[in-house]
Amino acid sequence: MAGYLVEDQRKVTTHRLIQMKAEGKKIAMLTSYDYTTASITDGAGVDVILVGDSASNVMAGNWTTLPITLDQMIYHAKSVVRGVKRALVVCDMPFGTYQVNETEAVSNAIRIMKETHCDALKLEGGVEILPAVKKILDAGIPICGHLGLTPQAINKFGTYTVRAKEEAEAQKLISDAHALEDAGCFAIVLEKIPAKLAARVASELTIPIIGIGAGCGCDGQVLVIADMLGMTKGFSPKFLRRYADLHTIMTDAIGHYVEDVKNCDFPNENEQY
Repeated sequence: MAGYLVEDQRKVTTHRLIQMKAEGKKIAMLTSYDYTTASITDGAGVDVILVGDSASNVMAGNWTTLPITLDQMIYHAKSVVRGVKRALVVCDMPFGTYQVNETEAVSNAIRIMKETHCDALKLEGGVEILPAVKKILDAGIPICGHLGLTPQAINKFGTYTVRAKEEAEAQKLISDAHALEDAGCFAIVLEKIPAKLAARVASELTIPIIGIGAGCGCDGQVLVIADMLGMTKGFSPKFLRRYADLHTIMTDAIGHYVEDVKNCDFPNENEQY
């Protein structure tokens, strides 16, 4: 348990994250989608827990993040919040809940905040979604932006390759980042972009830049917890470091259980009433 590494046990807020950047303190962020995992993640000292729409892949087995619904995201976020004491909990707004118009975006954002009690929301996109971002912020709801590879736009990109390698796209990303900061976002996730570009954005902005596949020049890092713990096997991008091999550990444990049941070794006399 790494909780002892965290001296300050106060609830993490958006203000504290901005302070952490100013003080040069790195921000650790991981995803969680359920109560039990969230409580362990929080206790281990993670600063921010993201209830990502990656639940569509990890929890529901979909190929993309697009199918997950608002109701499903609310269910996952409610479960996570119940298990968290310290970390800031950020919930993704799923595809289709903020792109139609600002009124619908605000309505959906308010519903998430009221029903889940999470601390903030995350939206994908730059100037294209700025009207919705501003309206949600005007409602008093903190927003974390998301630029670079934006999985909700996978059908537009057609690939999960590194984004913003060309000058035009890089300049647009920089412009979008400044626009999101100017609008009032408290942080931005940069996904799968060149490390030098991410470092430049982090140096130009006063709000935290959280990277995933964006190099060490960011103010913090985020990974999908199932990938980081080695529960998944087929997904192995360059940026992923596996800190455990839970796939093997769980397979061996479950296999041992099956064997004991089949051999009538479980339960034994000490495991019954």
